[in-house]
Amino acid sequence: MTQAQIEPGATVGVLGGGQLGAMFTGMARRMGYRVAVWDPDADVPAHQVANRSFIAPFSDHATREQFVHATQAITLEWENIPAELCEWLEQRRSVRPASAVLRTIQDRVAQKQFLSSRALPVPDFAEAESGPQLNEAINRLGLPVVCKTARSGYDGKGQWLVRQHSDLAQIEQDLAVTPSVRRWIVEQFITFVRELSVLVVRNERGDCCVYPVVENRHEQGILRDSRVPAPISPDEAEAARELSLRAVTALQGVGVFCVELFQAQDGRLLINEIAPRPHNSGHYTLDACTVSQFEQQVRVTCGLPLGEVRLLSPAVMVNLIGDEVTAVLSREGSQAVYSIPGAVVHVYGKQVIRPRRKMGHVTFTAPEADTAVSLAQQFLARIKKSTLSIPSPHT
Repeated sequence: MTQAQIEPGATVGVLGGGQLGAMFTGMARRMGYRVAVWDPDADVPAHQVANRSFIAPFSDHATREQFVHATQAITLEWENIPAELCEWLEQRRSVRPASAVLRTIQDRVAQKQFLSSRALPVPDFAEAESGPQLNEAINRLGLPVVCKTARSGYDGKGQWLVRQHSDLAQIEQDLAVTPSVRRWIVEQFITFVRELSVLVVRNERGDCCVYPVVENRHEQGILRDSRVPAPISPDEAEAARELSLRAVTALQGVGVFCVELFQAQDGRLLINEIAPRPHNSGHYTLDACTVSQFEQQVRVTCGLPLGEVRLLSPAVMVNLIGDEVTAVLSREGSQAVYSIPGAVVHVYGKQVIRPRRKMGHVTFTAPEADTAVSLAQQFLARIKKSTLSIPSPHT
């Protein structure tokens, strides 16, 4: 459906109610909109701040009728919202991004095939639907490889690093408990210098804005911290921005997109994955940019002009994972973090703390990049030490 400008006071719908949905909701309300959140889980953070909540499975037909009548435009916080639902909704309301983009991105094989067909660089890959095909793919690509489920999976879930053939036994054991998973993408393992990401915002008219390049560091498949601007040359930064813009333009995507990149040892830039939504690595924009990724999402969803992209200061964003949030919110922890100049704490309001679960983040801003990095490193060392004394994980 062609997008008309949605004026403040109208109700915007968001599919998904996690921390991204909550941050979008808070931003939309700040800008004068009402927000309806649809998420099957009554305890997700966005329900706590929404004007109206829909708590039902995404397959519920009565709820989708109610949701579409309650909203004037719709967006999403998660790429695995059923594409069929988005297709039905977009026949009645503007949905950004569109279901066609979701169908391409939700399936890792389809996404890589699309990018490759547009001459956009990706790691060598193969599709596998059986044990023999998995072995065939490994033999063709050579070890090591990364094996991922074709659909779903995030923060290191649903993926395995295969360094030697003996590792396949563990994969087979893992897959035995998830018999529904029958398609995988097998990718050449890239020995990279660094992992990068770039936020690209594109509206219905094809106008685009591109944020600075971010360097990301992961631990056990989970984003540990993000540094902006990335410590790369201006030419490398321009190449990363240009490649990311080409990818989103090829998709004809409308919304906020995060393009994740590998910078290989030989200097090549390869696209790892594209997220059709605001991204964890873009949380720094809340505190270090004139217009955040969430405000851009509101603007695109409602047909408003795109916002200025300007980095106000260097920044490092550190995720609070599992019990780290408890250490930060303790009396001593909160005294320590709130005494750091330029530190901004974001707690997501999730009801249950679990290992490997993102519970919040802290952004460190400073006039110099090295200062922000140093503050973040000191903070990380402190919270890791603090969590050693915390009792066993909550359930």
